Amino acid sequence: MTKRRVAAFSLVIALSASSGAVLSSRALADQTDRAKQIGGKFMCMCGCNQVLTQCNHVGCTVSTSMLKELNGWVASGDSETVITSAFVQEFGTKVYAEPPKSGLSLVAWSLPSIYLLLGTLIVISVIWRWRSRAMQAAAAVRGTPGISAQNLENARRRVAQETED
Repeated sequence: MTKRRVAAFSLVIALSASSGAVLSSRALADQTDRAKQIGGKFMCMCGCNQVLTQCNHVGCTVSTSMLKELNGWVASGDSETVITSAFVQEFGTKVYAEPPKSGLSLVAWSLPSIYLLLGTLIVISVIWRWRSRAMQAAAAVRGTPGISAQNLENARRRVAQETED
């Protein structure tokens, strides 16, 4: 019976060790995914003009050091706002891959939509004016008196006489 207990105990230990490894690898994968997600919001500061997580600049030491810093902050459990403010404090606002939507940047983000709306309203207004002018012209043409049948007949006779020669 002791051999069975030893075998069962070793089986329990083996299962718990493997499940612990699976859980730790899962936590590491989640941490790496979070680091990639946060790192995708920053630019590499080596001058390659690429996103930090996608910098393929050969021999880029800047991106590796930035990614090490980022992974350290993610591993320590810092929030995204803390990490972002640390990068902005270190590199300035040019570290943003996408400018924040606040202050003057918010105005810059909203201007294309405003211009599109204003342009659409101007086009609709111009088309509406053109149509109203065309309708007024058509009404004016319909309102003019037509040629009487007698005048039309006289004109036809005159044309026939002039073309006979």
